[in-house]
Amino acid sequence: MIRVNLLPHRELRRRRQQQQFFTMVGVMAFVGAIVWFLVHSSLSAHSEDQLARNKFMQDEISKLDKEIEDIKKLREMTASLLARKKVVETLQSNRSEVVHLLDEMARQLPDGIYLKGIRQQGGRVTINGFTQSQARVSTLMRNLDASPHLENANLIEIKATPQASARINEFTLNVNIERPKQDDDKATKTAKTAASK
Repeated sequence: MIRVNLLPHRELRRRRQQQQFFTMVGVMAFVGAIVWFLVHSSLSAHSEDQLARNKFMQDEISKLDKEIEDIKKLREMTASLLARKKVVETLQSNRSEVVHLLDEMARQLPDGIYLKGIRQQGGRVTINGFTQSQARVSTLMRNLDASPHLENANLIEIKATPQASARINEFTLNVNIERPKQDDDKATKTAKTAASK
């Protein structure tokens, strides 16, 4: 006898395949969600770590910028103090120059010469005055060159000036103040030290 299966076996197989398919899709979706969650968590953690590092670096950079500004201010203050120190040292070393200059002028001034003005600019002194003869100006220049505190006397101009009773000559000459050698060496060393800092 022949048995005939009248049950809808194709539909049952199709349903089983669909159930297997949906089960596989569900498992794959679950596995994908887990993988996505793990990757997202890992990337978020890396991102937060990097943001924390960036913030730390920015904080450190801002601290270093403040320290650099403080260092610049200290260097400016140091340069200002060194400049003041140099001025004070120059005044200390040159305070006796005026005394020597006036003393030498009184000693080296020949008879017949009258001074109108003395002006000092740095190491150069300009002398204005009147004389009865040009030969006395030459004598004054020789005397100034022979002085231990003065050197390089140069005549700038001499001209005749009529006066009420007599004819006199008005002259202008320059002379350099001779500074001691050790003061120049000390000033050079101080300038080099300040420049190297």
